[in-house]
Amino acid sequence: MSVGDVAHTAVPGRLAAVFLPAALPREGRIAFWDPDGGALPAGEHTELTVVRRHGAGVRRGPAPALTLTVGEALPLLVRARQDPSAHASTTCWGAAALHALRLVARGRLLPGLTRDGHDAWRAGPLDPDDIAHLRAMAAALPHEGHAVPLPGRGPLQVPDPEALMRAFLDSVADTLPRTAAAPYAAGKPFSAREPQRLPGAQDWAAEVAAGMDAGVRISLRLDLSAYDLFDDSDDSDDSERREDRSRARRAGAAIVQVHSLADSTLVVDAAALWAGDADAMFGPRARVDAALAVRRAARVWPPLDRLSAQDVPDVLALSEDELSDLLGVAATRLGAAGVAVHWPRDLAQDLSAAAVVRPAPGSATDGTGFFESEELLQFRWQLALGGDPLTEAEMDTLAEAHRPVVRLRDQWVLVDPALVRKARKRELGLLDPVDALSAALTGTAEVDGETVEAVPVGALAALRDRLTVGVRPAEPPAGLTARLRDYQLRGLAWLDLMTSLGLGGCLADDMGLGKTVTVIALHLKRARREPTLVVCPASLLGNWQREIARFAPGVPVRRYHGPGRTLDDLDGGFVLTTYGTMRSGAPRLAQQPWGMVVADEAQHVKNPYSATAKALRTIPAPARVALSGTPVENNLSELWALLDWTTPGLLGPLKSFRARHARAVENGEDEEAVARLARLIRPFLLRRKKSDPGIVPELPPKTETDHPVPLTREQASLYEAVVRESMLAIETTEGIARRGLVLKLLTSLKQICNHPALYLKEDAGGVSAGRPGGQSDTARLAARSGKLALLDELLDTLLAEDGSALVFTQYVGMARLITSHLAVRAVPVELLHGGTPVPEREHMVDRFQSGATPVLVLSLKAAGTGLNLTRAGHVIHFDRWWNPAVEEQATDRAYRIGQTQPVQVHRLITEGTVEDRIAEMLESKRALADAILGSGEASLTELTDRELSDLVSLRRTV
Repeated sequence: MSVGDVAHTAVPGRLAAVFLPAALPREGRIAFWDPDGGALPAGEHTELTVVRRHGAGVRRGPAPALTLTVGEALPLLVRARQDPSAHASTTCWGAAALHALRLVARGRLLPGLTRDGHDAWRAGPLDPDDIAHLRAMAAALPHEGHAVPLPGRGPLQVPDPEALMRAFLDSVADTLPRTAAAPYAAGKPFSAREPQRLPGAQDWAAEVAAGMDAGVRISLRLDLSAYDLFDDSDDSDDSERREDRSRARRAGAAIVQVHSLADSTLVVDAAALWAGDADAMFGPRARVDAALAVRRAARVWPPLDRLSAQDVPDVLALSEDELSDLLGVAATRLGAAGVAVHWPRDLAQDLSAAAVVRPAPGSATDGTGFFESEELLQFRWQLALGGDPLTEAEMDTLAEAHRPVVRLRDQWVLVDPALVRKARKRELGLLDPVDALSAALTGTAEVDGETVEAVPVGALAALRDRLTVGVRPAEPPAGLTARLRDYQLRGLAWLDLMTSLGLGGCLADDMGLGKTVTVIALHLKRARREPTLVVCPASLLGNWQREIARFAPGVPVRRYHGPGRTLDDLDGGFVLTTYGTMRSGAPRLAQQPWGMVVADEAQHVKNPYSATAKALRTIPAPARVALSGTPVENNLSELWALLDWTTPGLLGPLKSFRARHARAVENGEDEEAVARLARLIRPFLLRRKKSDPGIVPELPPKTETDHPVPLTREQASLYEAVVRESMLAIETTEGIARRGLVLKLLTSLKQICNHPALYLKEDAGGVSAGRPGGQSDTARLAARSGKLALLDELLDTLLAEDGSALVFTQYVGMARLITSHLAVRAVPVELLHGGTPVPEREHMVDRFQSGATPVLVLSLKAAGTGLNLTRAGHVIHFDRWWNPAVEEQATDRAYRIGQTQPVQVHRLITEGTVEDRIAEMLESKRALADAILGSGEASLTELTDRELSDLVSLRRTV
C-alpha cells in the first residue's frame, strides 16, 4: 500500500492497529496486523514481534504488518471510527487520532527536547478533561492495540496503554506542524523533519513542559509532632542566644503531598509516590512532574531547595524561623504559585485581636453618665481564641512567646507575629467619650493609620445598644392637645431618648410631617425649669407661636426679636428668635440657661464657617435638636455641620471627616465607607419620608406635571445672541473669571426663559397697571413669554373652579412682574419675598389660608421653607431650581400633614433650552437625592467649553 492510496483505502476489518513509538516522536508509526494470522493486503510488509494469548498465558511471536507513518495513518484511523466492521483496536486508535487533531487545532503544543537533545513538539498542556478522555481511551484499548512487547531481557511486558496513548498524541503533535514550507517561515528548529540538536536547552524545555503540562501539583502539609519543646525563660534576657536557638531548634516538618490534576480526590504523600505505590493512579510522569514542581516552588521559597538534594523530595525539616516565615509572606507567595500550605487540623488558628473600648476600672458611671462626664475611656487590644477573650495572664504568656506556636488552654495555637506585638503593647491610649461612642457605633477605630475592629464593653456597649435598638412609641405628654400619629410618637420617643442621654439629634422628616408639634411635645415631656430656645427663619416666628398656643395652651411664649426684646423674667416655656437676631445677640443668649436649643430649618447653619453657625455654637444647652427636611443639599459637609452642632465632636474634625467618609461616599467609590458612615450617623439622625409605609395613607394624592413651553421669537433671538457672545468670552478666559462668566451666562439664559422683560430689567411697575389700555398691554406682555401665557391659562382654569395656587420663582424681579401682571388682570394676588416684614408675612399667610387671596406668589428661597399653606391645591414652579430638594421643600408648603385635598404640581419648562437639559439632569439624579445632591450651578462651571456649549445651545423643536 502506497502513500497515494491511503486517502482512498479502508483498513480491512480483521486488521488490528498498534502504535510503534520512536525516539523522535514524529517518526512513530502505526502498524496494522492480523491477530488471526491471515494474509495482508498487497504492499510492503514489515515483520513485527507481538504478544498473543496462548491458552492460559501469553507468548511472543512474529507477525507480518503493514506500517505507515503517523501522518499517513491519520485519515485511515479517523475513517475507521465510522466503520462498524473495523477491529476494536483500530477504532480505539481512531478515537485517539481525532483527539490528537483537536488538541493541535486548539493550539495545545509545547516545545520540548528528546533524551538525545533533539527538538520535538509535545501535545499539551492537557486540562483535566483532556486527561480524563485520554485515560478513558486507554482503558478501552484492547490487548491487540498495544501487543508489541517492550525491549529488554526481563519478564515479558507490553506498553502501558495510557503511556502509549500519550506517546501517540505527542507523535501527532510533532508531525503536523512540520510542513514543507515551515522551515522557510520559522527556521529549522521545531519546523524541519530532520532532527535538530539544541544543546543547553534541556532544562528550559523541561521547565516549559512541566510548568504547562504537569499532571500533578504539590502542597505542603505541616507536621508539628516533632516540635522541640522547652522553656524559654532560662535565656529570656539573652536575646542573641535565644535567636541562635530559635534558628537551630527543630520546629516540625513540611511533608510534600502530590495531587492529581485529573482527579482532585487523589492525594498521596511524595514518599508513597516515589515508592511506586501510586503509579497506577498518577501515571508514569508523576514523579518527574512532582520533582519539577518542587524545584519551581523553591524559587518562591528557597528553603525548599534542600528537597532537591534529597533522593526522595518528601520531607523538609523546618527551623522556627522557617515555620514563622510560613505563617506570613511565604505561605502567601507559595499559594500564589499554586502550592497550598496545610496546617494540622488540631492546631488552633483562630487567634484574633480587637480594639476594646471600656470605662476605666472602678468607674461608677453608667451609659448616661459617662457621656455627660469628661471621663476618658480605656482603649486597648484584647486578644481572643475562638472568639473567647484571653485573660491577662494568657495574654502575658503570648507576649513572652518567641516562637510561632504556643501552648494555650491545652492546645497548640498558631501565633501571628503581629498578634504577639499587640499582646506586648496592649494599651492604645485613652479616648474621650465622643470618640469612644463613634468607635462603638461604627465598630471600627483608627490605630496607627489602620482601620481595625473596635468592640465596646460594659457601659459603653449598653449605651450603643440603647442607641441602635429601635424605640417604642412614647406616651403623649400631659398638656398636649394634639393627637400625635404613630410615626410622630416614635419621633418623640427618639428625641426624648437622645436628649435624656445628653446627646443631640437631627429630626430630618420630610416637610409637612409635623416636626414642630413633635418638638412641642418633647418640651412638655422634658418638663424642665429652663426655657427652650427656638431659632428659626423670620417667616416662621408666627407659625411657631400659633402652633404652641394651639397644641400647648398655657405654655409661655416670648419672641426675642425686634426692638425692645428682652430675656428678663423668663418663666420656662419657649423663647422664639430668628437666625439674624441670634447672630447679633449670641453673647446675651449664651448667658441664659436653656433646657434645650432647637434650630428649625437648620440648613441655615449648614456652612460651619458662617457667622450664624459660629454664633449658634456659642449658646450652651444640655440638649440640642436640629430640624431640617433637607439635611444634605449639596455635600456631606453640611451633614457634618448639623451633627457637629447637635453632638459636638461626633464626626471628628471636618478635614478628617471629609478624608475618611465624605469623599468616598460622594464619589461612590467605597461601599464599606457608606455603610460605616451610616452606622455612625443613624442613631443621631431620624428621617422619615412621605413615601414611607404608614405615612402615605395619611396624605392625599400628589400629581406632578411638566409643561413644555416654546420660546417666543423674541426669547429665541435673545437666547441665541447671549449664548453666542458669552461662549466667545468664556473660550478665551480661565480660572475664577471663567467660572464667573459661566454663572452669568446661566443666570441670563434662565431669565430669558422666564421673560425678556426680566433679562432686560424692564420696570415691572410699568406694566400698564392703572393706565388706560392696561389690559391690551398686559396681553402683549404675556405674548412675549410662553411661560407667562401658560400661567394665565392655568390660573384662569383653577380659579374658575374656586381653587388656590402658590406660584414659586427664584427671581424676586420675576415675582414682581407676575404679581403686577395678575393684578392688572384683576386676579386677587399677593407677593411674599425675603424683604416682606414678618408681621405682613403672617397676615399674608392668614389671608391665603382663609381664601381671601387665592393666588400667592413667592420667591423660592425666602418662602420655600417653614410656611403652612395647605389651602393650595396647586403649586406652580415658574422656573426650575438646580436642586430637586429645594423644589420639593417649596411644594411641601401645600403638600403636608393637614392637607385634605389632592395637590397638583406644575413645572414650566422651556423647550430646547438649558432649562430643558437641566430638567433631564435633575430627573436622572433624583434617585441619589436622598443621599447626596449635586452642587448645582457651581458644578456646571467646571464643564469644558464643548460640554457647556452642548448644555446651553438652543435646540429647535419641530
